[in-house]
Amino acid sequence: MRTRAGICAKKKRYATEADARAVALRATITLRPYRCALCRQYHLTSRTKGMRVLEVVE
Repeated sequence: MRTRAGICAKKKRYATEADARAVALRATITLRPYRCALCRQYHLTSRTKGMRVLEVVE
């Protein structure tokens, strides 16, 4: 997934995938963390077509 510079600047950044994943699992909608090629940190996206979706393990 390629993120444009303007989109990257507007999105919240997470230092680790674990931080992003924790936020994604608490969200009321399906979110998926991904590593941004521009800032090299993690963002969240709601796009899941063809992507692995997080599962809650209890």
